[in-house]
Amino acid sequence: MKRVGILGGTFDPPHLGHLVIAEETRLALGLEEIWFIPSYTPPHKDEAKTSVEDRIGMVEQAIEANDSFKINTIEVDRLGKSYTFDTMTALRLEYPSIDFYFIIGADMVEYLPHWDRIDDLINLVKFVGAKRTGYKLKTDYPIIEVDMPIIDISSTGIRNRLANKKTVHYLIPDTVYSYIKENQLYGNK
Repeated sequence: MKRVGILGGTFDPPHLGHLVIAEETRLALGLEEIWFIPSYTPPHKDEAKTSVEDRIGMVEQAIEANDSFKINTIEVDRLGKSYTFDTMTALRLEYPSIDFYFIIGADMVEYLPHWDRIDDLINLVKFVGAKRTGYKLKTDYPIIEVDMPIIDISSTGIRNRLANKKTVHYLIPDTVYSYIKENQLYGNK
């Protein structure tokens, strides 16, 4: 059975922390691919700061150098709020021969009890917890812990740096920075 990791998010913008988490999980669990799934509107956040087309464009730029990284637009195609249960139900129907591993940061591990239909969701997918500064990987739900370097980068922090004309080198891939400049995102002109 093929083994695929899922990394969902707003990716506003995607950064090196996303890529490190994806690659470290892929290597640690022997996954064939990692699918990046941009959300249209995540249920736990306000609206994204950039258009979904730009977020998809940035993810495509971020992952282009890794043949094991793919983009899947299932949540964008569905529109509206994105619930993991709906996404995983649809993916399991479309890809019955794939074993899915849903990668989440430690902040989301703590939030798992509040996820929509979590008790049904844990039967559809294996959760993988990635360490994050200030959070513990503690939950009553089954979770696979993966040791990885703690990369404390946030999309919010990157947007703030860009808005204040500060450098984001070594925080996002150069290809993503070029996309941001070319499309004048986050006040970057």
